[in-house]
Amino acid sequence: MSICKNFKGRSVLITGACGTVGAELTRQVLEAGAERIVCVDNNETELFFLQEKYKAGGAVKCYLADIRDREALTQRMQGVEIVLHAAALKHVGLCEDSPAQAIRTNIEGTQNVIDAALANRVERVIFTSSDKAVNPTNVMGTSKLMGERLMTAASLNNRNCETVFASTRFGNVLGSRGSVVPLFKRQIESGGPVTLTDPSMTRFIMTLEEAVKLVLQSAFMATGGEVFVTKMPVARIEDIASHMVQALSGDNPVKITEIGAKPGEKMYEELMNDEEVRRTWETGDFFVVLPALAGDYEELYPISVGRQKADRPYNSSVEPAMTADELAKYFTEKQIL
Repeated sequence: MSICKNFKGRSVLITGACGTVGAELTRQVLEAGAERIVCVDNNETELFFLQEKYKAGGAVKCYLADIRDREALTQRMQGVEIVLHAAALKHVGLCEDSPAQAIRTNIEGTQNVIDAALANRVERVIFTSSDKAVNPTNVMGTSKLMGERLMTAASLNNRNCETVFASTRFGNVLGSRGSVVPLFKRQIESGGPVTLTDPSMTRFIMTLEEAVKLVLQSAFMATGGEVFVTKMPVARIEDIASHMVQALSGDNPVKITEIGAKPGEKMYEELMNDEEVRRTWETGDFFVVLPALAGDYEELYPISVGRQKADRPYNSSVEPAMTADELAKYFTEKQIL
């Protein structure tokens, strides 16, 4: 999968540029030949390190700003053509304990990104969403779903403007701060045990590099208001734990202890629900969920013409999971450990 060449010579702003996804977006957009990359984050220390990393090239400029600050976003978005919105509060437990903060960042912050983009006549805005936005069971997932809805509403309510708003939704990024891989690795290095929530739990998985490439690809497929659902392989959490123990613990394998699912945690991941199936088309690496209130799909969304329509919800409990051997091969080929 080649890096999207549509970014060559473009001016791009990335929110949450110091996060796992944001930092990889920065790297790949620069590699794709963007002329100017504006990195926005509220993490002063990590932003300094990011600026130091790219200061020699001159294309990357880092600015301290919070997406809760609409004026700061509007200022930094001047002259920007494409916005990749990755900033968010992502930890389920912390958002559950501080729901007002999740609202201010994930919902109000997303609306601020939209308003700043409209004010600057930005060409495209892509919102990075989460599997937890599908049938949400917690504050974080609900706030991400609202972010998707705001992007779709911005598109449908501003049909006469030049800006295209869309979302991309993907599951567990292996090796990211919120994934089980770094957690299991720390537990193995400290002698265990590896804590397994439930042996039957399944997750969609993908490497960070693959996920970000698909985000960049979807940016130029969007007409406005869609949610691009990334197709991903499925793995059992038990198989991930077993493979990591075998690969990392050497001659003294650590124990795997079952601790049960956490409150609000799903046994499987959902990337597309039953309601969305009837307005979803399949294309290449994506399912494309069209807005419920879009009207004539063929007129507004050429992507639906001649495409296969989705015939089932997309969740990890019904998709075939990789075997243990297939998972081991995947980890080796992707150099995950």
